[in-house]
Amino acid sequence: MTSLSTTGSDTSARTFDRDDMMIVAASRALVGRRVCFVGIGLPSTAANLARATYAPDLVLIYESGTVGAKPSRLPLSIGDGELAATADTVVSVPEIFNYWLQGGRIEVGFLGAAQMDRFANLNSTVIGDYDHPTVRLPGAGGAPEIAASCQEVIVLIRQSPRTFVERLDFRTTVGFGDGPGDRERLGLRGSGPTLVITDLGVLRPDPVTCELTLSALHPGVELDEARAATPWELAVAPDLARTDPPSEVELRALRALLATRGGSS
Repeated sequence: MTSLSTTGSDTSARTFDRDDMMIVAASRALVGRRVCFVGIGLPSTAANLARATYAPDLVLIYESGTVGAKPSRLPLSIGDGELAATADTVVSVPEIFNYWLQGGRIEVGFLGAAQMDRFANLNSTVIGDYDHPTVRLPGAGGAPEIAASCQEVIVLIRQSPRTFVERLDFRTTVGFGDGPGDRERLGLRGSGPTLVITDLGVLRPDPVTCELTLSALHPGVELDEARAATPWELAVAPDLARTDPPSEVELRALRALLATRGGSS
């Protein structure tokens, strides 16, 4: 991963890599949000960073049934006891999905994936042929329901020709399907992915075509690099912006959070 540094009184605190920038950018996207359905991995790191910085009242919901989890360390899985021990309440998995999620009560869902296409459809099932895969991935989990029923969805994924693909090896989760009108045809109540944050920049769906469009580049990333990491002809916003680099406060909070990985409370 490429590391970057910015000038300041504490140079070590201002050194960051592209994963840091991706997580910080994702945490900023939760400013002003109230309820977030969180996936494990990068989405969980970003959501907990948001709660530690800009959004202390953010209610984190994990599909294991924990509502209002406030983990003191990054959870290892949705079944991590730290989530239940720090939650406002723990309910059954059917209640999480039937009442909270499918009832339209979740404002934003945070997802990751192994592959994504130009319409923000996701694969977390297999790489290669389904019956004889090169890699068998963890599977759908709650991702299809999260993408279907949350009011909106944010996706965190590293950007490369391995993860951004012309055609998914398996469509686990519908973003915008095959394009305009597909979500409505399938009866999906949420608005779908509104933001895709990668280690290179930020993409948003075009309001007409639903195709992902690059709207911002992270510090140190050039447009040619983003295009080279995308196997289709990448749509670029005419007012392409630059993401603000992480502040010292954001990086200190992120470092403290990452230091808890694998630890015990």
